[in-house]
Amino acid sequence: MTPPSETPPETSPKRPTALRLHRALEPIYASDPRFRGWFTTNNNNDIGLLFLIAAAGFFVVGGVLAMLIRAQLASPRSVFMGPDVYNQVFTMHGTVMMFLFAIPFFEAMTVLLLPGMLGSRDMAFPRLSAYGLWCYLIGATTVVASLIPGLAPDSGWFMYPPLTSTEYSPGINTDIWLLGITFIEVSAISAAVEVVVTVLRYRAAGMSLSRMPIFAWYILVVAVMILTAFPPMILGSVLLETERLLDWPFFQADRGGDALLWQHLFWLFGHPEVYIIFLPAAGMISTILPVMARTTLLGHGWVVGAAVSLAVLSFGLWVHHMFTTGIPHMGLAFFSAASTLVAVPTAVQIFAWIGTLWRGRPRLDLPMLWLLGFFATFVIGGLTGVMLAVVPFDWQAHDTHFVVAHLHYVLIGGYVFPMIAAVYYFLPIFTGRTRFFKLGEVAFWLVVPGFHVTFLAVHWAGLLGQRRRTWTYDAGQGWEIINLVASVGSFVMAIGFALVILDVAVNAAVSSRGRRNPWGAGTLEWATSMPSPSYNIASIPVVRGRYPLRDDPDLAHRIARGEGLLAWPARNRRETLVVGTARGEPLQVAVLPGNTALPFVMALATSVVFLAPLIDAYRSAGVALLAVLALALRWAWTLGSKVDEGPLDAGHGLALPSAAEVPDPPGWWGSVFLLLADVTQFGSLLFGYAFLWTVAPNWPPPSYLAPGLWGPALALTGAAALAAGPRLAARAIGRTRAPWPGLVLALGGAAALAGGAATVWAARDPTAHAYDATLWLLAGHILLHAALAAIMLLYLGARVARGYASPARIGEARIVQLWSDFAAATGLVALAAAWLPGAFA
Repeated sequence: MTPPSETPPETSPKRPTALRLHRALEPIYASDPRFRGWFTTNNNNDIGLLFLIAAAGFFVVGGVLAMLIRAQLASPRSVFMGPDVYNQVFTMHGTVMMFLFAIPFFEAMTVLLLPGMLGSRDMAFPRLSAYGLWCYLIGATTVVASLIPGLAPDSGWFMYPPLTSTEYSPGINTDIWLLGITFIEVSAISAAVEVVVTVLRYRAAGMSLSRMPIFAWYILVVAVMILTAFPPMILGSVLLETERLLDWPFFQADRGGDALLWQHLFWLFGHPEVYIIFLPAAGMISTILPVMARTTLLGHGWVVGAAVSLAVLSFGLWVHHMFTTGIPHMGLAFFSAASTLVAVPTAVQIFAWIGTLWRGRPRLDLPMLWLLGFFATFVIGGLTGVMLAVVPFDWQAHDTHFVVAHLHYVLIGGYVFPMIAAVYYFLPIFTGRTRFFKLGEVAFWLVVPGFHVTFLAVHWAGLLGQRRRTWTYDAGQGWEIINLVASVGSFVMAIGFALVILDVAVNAAVSSRGRRNPWGAGTLEWATSMPSPSYNIASIPVVRGRYPLRDDPDLAHRIARGEGLLAWPARNRRETLVVGTARGEPLQVAVLPGNTALPFVMALATSVVFLAPLIDAYRSAGVALLAVLALALRWAWTLGSKVDEGPLDAGHGLALPSAAEVPDPPGWWGSVFLLLADVTQFGSLLFGYAFLWTVAPNWPPPSYLAPGLWGPALALTGAAALAAGPRLAARAIGRTRAPWPGLVLALGGAAALAGGAATVWAARDPTAHAYDATLWLLAGHILLHAALAAIMLLYLGARVARGYASPARIGEARIVQLWSDFAAATGLVALAAAWLPGAFA
């Protein structure tokens, strides 16, 4: 990292050389070179590198835990670990690999590579990247550190109640999982919002959706999946932690709850997560394979369609994991057919990749070796998945090691192998060096055969009846030799993975500098110098095809010389281009924030909110929540301007408005997709309410909530005022008038809506029955969002008073309007769900 400049750049020369342009841009975009720079940087290269190192570190932790499991199961009645320690180890192995490695690793690769692929200077919200990184690091470290005092989660990485209730898990082990993993998911949601807005809006000029790199398509699909799959699990964690803490009986059958509700919420997340993990790897395959085959991807449109189809289908398969729980036969038939159908879009991608190899001239470089390992492994995992989609077979194999082996074939073969190929392929971008030491080939021939020896044996043991989630087994059941072979193979595989990490580290540190674009790829991430500079790309190019470097071999040099848009930094600030979503036409100039410690400090405060309850420090959690609110307001206050800049020179005679002076600034787009996650969580709450109502025992409840007159009157009046007020305020700002009547009306509406929700709280005891607890949650949703709307309205009023709003700078008012509309609409729906049964009882 190089120090930021305190002096303004020189006036743009008529013909800037690449070196002069680099020297002008680097001080503006670079991070503080001191140690504190790692805590203040929000540059995507720094954030992505820290993410990548941390995720790789947690992969090592998960691998060590896996070796402990295999050491325990290598022989019958082993005394290597007792049952309590084994439960912690196998729970943490699954937790680390699924939550702390797999998702963060592809997020790290995305943060590192996506701006370069799209021809942008950085991600859409660089400070959000930094905030997500620190939330992940703090939360993941806390969860893993719980192993040291023996307080690690010990109920399986799936946390099924009633095993995780206070009756059967009275310690804080389960709470560490529920609070720690929920905290970590803040990072995933942050990354997803950022990725969606970056892909849709922050691209090179002319890069329409049809010209986007294939990886950008994949990661866009994955980000939308995260926003719609993670909220159900977050809700489930909130319900279970609330039950443990406050005795609200969501999962207690004697008071109207149902333990199966957790499984539905968990697998509404869990099954899409398999594809959330697989699709980024598939995107890497679709990116790397054509380059290794020296051709272009066959069936680009079909591959994109297959990725979208796979994402959609994945949300209809969650009961695939619940075939043995007593699902009605009609449901079993539907979900079995849907589970088989998912093979179709997967096969489309496989055949497209095979066709790409067939029409090209493949070369067996190291990335290609790992991709071949993927093909040999993932197809087996897919076939065993089809086997498990058949209900009678699943009934026999569900609780056996056959499922363990299937999961590892899909996740290691389908994810880890392609990601290792991606690390080697993009190593020149990350480090600026080409490989010299050849440990990678040795590692490949240890990992892939070792993997198949291990998990083919585990398949076999499962078919012979060995149960999963058990800490030992008796001799004489025919599993002894099989488990010993699996354990030996696993240690060989572990040695291979260790060599991969060693090979990457050594080559990154001491290998020779390499030339630009050593693979001859055609996408924009290879147009920069190696390693990628802090500003990513010297000027924003105009692209006219899917493979810009192949279409114009001199494009990289012209970008470096500043012949694109936004080349010379005449305004001495970080800027990048915002384009139209579909056609990629230049629309705005986005101003990116500089270095700041705000994301790190806010992540620390957020960690106290989530983790302080583990030690019963609820007052500290409350204070930290107020600190998070204050920091968030400070975060937002640093944006915008008190003056209208007007059209900005973007180069090539193009004048564009600042992103702060348009009706749909980046913050508006970010709010739309954050609200997508919010509405998914709200929908999951309504789903849980309907599930308990129709399936759970001890329903209907002893009595229904009667709506009365005051509650509905307050709610209807408040929702109408909350929806109308921000519109009036925005209209007044647009006409250079005072927005105060609209703001006051909206604040009154928020208060009235909250008052309507408070009548629900006043009438029910949430510990009496799951019905009452659910009503309290519905009312809590309304109160939370009414409070958020009120805070935003007050913030908007302060911004107007300080001169941050004008007819041009109307974007903040539209953001507040968006959140107010959401609070009003979901408030009415929630109260209707609470009151209608009582009204018609």
